[in-house]
Amino acid sequence: MFRKLLVANRGEIAIRIMRSAQELGIRTVAIYEETDKTAMHIMRSDEAVCIGAGPRKDYLDIDRIIHAAKAVGADAIHPGYGFLAENPLFSKRCTEHGLFFVGPPPEVIADMGSKVVARRIMTKAGIPVIPGTPVLSEGEAGERQAVRFAEEHGFPVMIQAVAGGGGRGIRSAQNMDELLTGLKLARSEARMAFGDESIYLEKGLRNPRHVEVQILADRFGSVIHLGTRNCSIQRRHQKLVEIAPANLPALVLERICADAVRAAKAARYVNAGTVEFLIDDQDQYYFLEVNTRIQVEHTVTEMVTGVDIVREQLRIAAGEPLSLRQGDIQIRGWSIELRINAEDPKNNFMPSPGLIRVYQSPGGHGVRLDGAIYQGYEIPRFYDSMLVKLTVYGFTWREAVDRLRRALDGFSIVGVPTTIPFYKQIVQDPDFIEQRFDTSYIDTHPQLLAYREEAPSIERLARLIAEINAYGYNPYAQDKP
Repeated sequence: MFRKLLVANRGEIAIRIMRSAQELGIRTVAIYEETDKTAMHIMRSDEAVCIGAGPRKDYLDIDRIIHAAKAVGADAIHPGYGFLAENPLFSKRCTEHGLFFVGPPPEVIADMGSKVVARRIMTKAGIPVIPGTPVLSEGEAGERQAVRFAEEHGFPVMIQAVAGGGGRGIRSAQNMDELLTGLKLARSEARMAFGDESIYLEKGLRNPRHVEVQILADRFGSVIHLGTRNCSIQRRHQKLVEIAPANLPALVLERICADAVRAAKAARYVNAGTVEFLIDDQDQYYFLEVNTRIQVEHTVTEMVTGVDIVREQLRIAAGEPLSLRQGDIQIRGWSIELRINAEDPKNNFMPSPGLIRVYQSPGGHGVRLDGAIYQGYEIPRFYDSMLVKLTVYGFTWREAVDRLRRALDGFSIVGVPTTIPFYKQIVQDPDFIEQRFDTSYIDTHPQLLAYREEAPSIERLARLIAEINAYGYNPYAQDKP
């Protein structure tokens, strides 16, 4: 096992990775930019290295990160999610410098990072794939290809960035005018987000469910799945609510998990990954993509399986075989994760950086928090808006929903708008309670935004502050080597 691990990320995922590493006796190293110097992940590491003035650019600088790892004597790097996590060059450069990369080999990241290549591999492996085009030509030739595809398959049509991820570079077209306009917009967005303006088209499914399967694969050819997640509740193609397991008929559940394992084997996959599918109203599923990293929503899978996915990642990267067989995996109960973001749902979920004046989190049986904020923390405007992940577990679905409602009622973040009041609406919605939701859920439930965000009274604020001062903690008040 590694002696020292550098975590090439920030925020809650950096802290999450450090916890599993430290349980294995691995010393951890945080990196940070000057614009991020008050971040909690710095205080949770055994060592910390400033890699530049920032913002953001140094977290994306492969040379700086590898230099930092070599300087502190790290022998492995975990990329987390976002930033360089799905950059094949980062994986390759780590290996070239004698550092273990906690993730797939570079050629796998490259293949799965191209949605066109991934679709080709899955088609050859017999995995159901949504009808689509090759990479569209530039200019008018690409427009003619797009028009022919739309005429053949009908609308809606999805415009997809080849190098897409995180919901970026995706456009839905309901008619020919939207298609032609969307081609230009998608190319521009893809160029800005990924440095690659290549796009292709897929036949659009009307209001599908978004279901994914967590897989683990070692270097010895063993691949297992850890069940399903339903990630259908999204805004702008980015997930807000994640649930494990997905509520699917038994035969569909068995088939989709088996196909996810086949997909991983076809891709020569190693380490933890996620095979994502879209499912129509007839329970027919289609391959969407493979995410070659730890997912934000891995927590719900951990809650219903008891498997520490990051621990398995570290073991696999160190060259060890899987510690689990498929028969060891038992799915028990239900888990729901909410992304508590510094965003204003009433203003199209726009990010809302600022000072956290009060932070009081829930707890108790079946409640898990993965966060990186504290009272007095100034949320930088340069980074992701996610503050903390709230994950709950219940033996039944209704128990999980009731626990989530109770946890939200005990969650106070004062100083910036957050998604908490929006989620309070969701957990009371009859369609959510009955698990009637797909990717159109937020658009078709505008009443969820009809909440009044009441400011805490002076008396309540005073009590919250007194409680936190008496029983809470400030990470900067702790001794730190």
